Amino acid sequence: MNDIVFAGKHFLTYTVNRHKHRDWELVYCTGSSGCFVFDQVKIPYTEGDTVVIPPDTPHENLSDGGFTNIHLNVADAAIPVREPFLIRDDSNQTLLHLFADAYWLFRGEPEKKAALLSAYGDLIIRYINAGRAAMPRNSATDEIRRSIVQNYADTFYEVDDVIRALPYSYDYLCKLFRKETGVTPHRYLTHMRLQSAADMLCTTPDSSITEVAHLCGFRDPLYFSRLFKKKYSVSPNAYYRLRLKEEEAPAGDSDSQKVSL
Repeated sequence: MNDIVFAGKHFLTYTVNRHKHRDWELVYCTGSSGCFVFDQVKIPYTEGDTVVIPPDTPHENLSDGGFTNIHLNVADAAIPVREPFLIRDDSNQTLLHLFADAYWLFRGEPEKKAALLSAYGDLIIRYINAGRAAMPRNSATDEIRRSIVQNYADTFYEVDDVIRALPYSYDYLCKLFRKETGVTPHRYLTHMRLQSAADMLCTTPDSSITEVAHLCGFRDPLYFSRLFKKKYSVSPNAYYRLRLKEEEAPAGDSDSQKVSL
């Protein structure tokens, strides 16, 4: 039970075509955002989210700006539901560390796999079940978050308009959103825009900073550059050069890897 039978990574990817697995699939978004499409529902996600997909559930993964992730397939997962769902990582990025460690165990020594991998499977599933039990029950938070994910690239999008349209006080909703996600709605929106810009800088190097800013929802390129440098400690141009050096360095990963036991 809770046996991790596959592990994989997607580097910058825009589409994963419709498919299904015989085991549970757990997908942790490590960068940017996208949307899982199922027969009856769509689940938008962003960096720090884990989408949990039951066995034999057809799905596809789509993203306008591209996404990166770590994905695990788990046999006989002890998850007491049979529909896909999403949980958000905590402020310590506990799930990210667990997913990353489990992934690298596949690439390590066979003795370590046998000794540790089953323990990681149990721990990840226990954490997911605990996170699902503690999921926010207020639909207003989900509505604000969904609106941001779907509209962050629109330079005229104002999250305040969404908040004020809901039947609760503005201050209450801002406090509720921060309590349930760890950040304010405005910081959540800014984070999505900056993450999208970082991905775009590396995938469309011929675009100007002004173009990238506008395509990621920023009206003022100078303001965008200041926020970008504050988050990544380098200018947008310098960020692209650093990522280019990293990609040119020898690496063992391909654009998308799946490693089996």
